Amino acid sequence: MHSPLPGRLLVLTALAVTVGCEPTNQGYEPTQPIQYRHALHAGTRQIPCQYCHYDAERSRHAGIPAAEVCMNCHSQVLTESPEIQRLRGYIERGEPIPWERVHRLPDFVYFNHSWHIEAGRQCAECHGAIEQMARVRQDQPLTMGWCLDCHRQHNATQPPGSEQIASTDCSACHY
Repeated sequence: MHSPLPGRLLVLTALAVTVGCEPTNQGYEPTQPIQYRHALHAGTRQIPCQYCHYDAERSRHAGIPAAEVCMNCHSQVLTESPEIQRLRGYIERGEPIPWERVHRLPDFVYFNHSWHIEAGRQCAECHGAIEQMARVRQDQPLTMGWCLDCHRQHNATQPPGSEQIASTDCSACHY
């Protein structure tokens, strides 16, 4: 008779290896419907991240600005460029721009941008040197281990007996 033990061991080994690995999208660099040039806007022009991503200071999500925000400048600047024409087309049709999300976290993870900004974290710590990127990519792994390393590092700089700034309690980030 054939023993099911080797098959079960194989399944258990594969499961243990899979559970032990954290998926990462580090390096993910999707093509966007409009080629927004962060290197020009955030780099050369030195427009602060929060000029466009204004929700980051007060919300869980940094958010993508409405196309009309772009037109604050581009109703006067580079009005005939192909990308601005494409942007204007979305506005005129009343369609949202179908941006491809770059930084994805699992559904069971709670991340709040405003908490991190309030704690003095800089956008580049998680997002990398956006101002130098030709196309935005996920610069860091954004895994649980990576986040915990940062939380531990910032808690280590707190005086003894002070309140933890960056919680390492599971319920702080997981539903």
